[in-house]
Amino acid sequence: MLSQNFSPKVIQIMFRLNRFALSALTASFLILSASNSALAQPTPARVKNIVLVHGAFADGSSWSKVVPLLQDEGLQVIAVQNPLTSLKDDVAATKRAIAMLDGPVLLVGHSWAGVVFTEAGNDPKVVGLMYVSGLAPNDGQSLSDVPQTTPPPPGNAQYKLDDSGFQTLTLKGLIEDFAQDVPASEAKVMFATQGPWAKRAVTDKVTKAAWKAKPSWVIIDTEDRMIKPDMERAAAIKMKATTIEIKASHVPMVSQPRKVADFIIKAARSLSTQPSKR
Repeated sequence: MLSQNFSPKVIQIMFRLNRFALSALTASFLILSASNSALAQPTPARVKNIVLVHGAFADGSSWSKVVPLLQDEGLQVIAVQNPLTSLKDDVAATKRAIAMLDGPVLLVGHSWAGVVFTEAGNDPKVVGLMYVSGLAPNDGQSLSDVPQTTPPPPGNAQYKLDDSGFQTLTLKGLIEDFAQDVPASEAKVMFATQGPWAKRAVTDKVTKAAWKAKPSWVIIDTEDRMIKPDMERAAAIKMKATTIEIKASHVPMVSQPRKVADFIIKAARSLSTQPSKR
């Protein structure tokens, strides 16, 4: 039929046009398929699990003002109750909390807890670490091994050691050095509920520092009288951590919970299900 109506030259041109159209259609189909495939890929899940770890001279209630702020954002939160008997025991308590949660975890720890989750943070479910008023030992270091280039802070003079080898903080130390920006009535409750801390724990050594392989955040308290702010800054620089400074005592989660919670929320939103390797 084509040969009867069109010349051979016209027919040749028509075949070429049809072949070009088919190629263009095939290319469009491939592009569309690739786009649909990309859209079909699941969006990386954001971190919804937060494990809060308390430090020495405290217990899980030290996070009581931060917990509801995180829960209001839809985050799943567990506040660990550390026995404060040794690094090993506290790591075990922290890992039990991690195991209770389904999915990736952001660990947030105060003071001594920085040592605890420098070790516990090696758990594969942990994707980030946040140090609040804390220090981060290196591989094979204990808390006492962390270099101190200046005289001890004032709060260190307020440790009281009992006959069983556990330290507590005096009422004076709690009110004037530990939580000087917290109302005295509240500080007295913190004194009454503090967790005695085994002195031997300060020489327990971390085997592998988790901050070397996972992203870190640091909150530095400019009015800290328990750990000198310059030591906290040095830890942040060593870890290449994302850092904020708050004009607060050693316990910003008690005196300024909104700022602490906001920083935790920001960190959680920035993390995917896969830990970032350095």
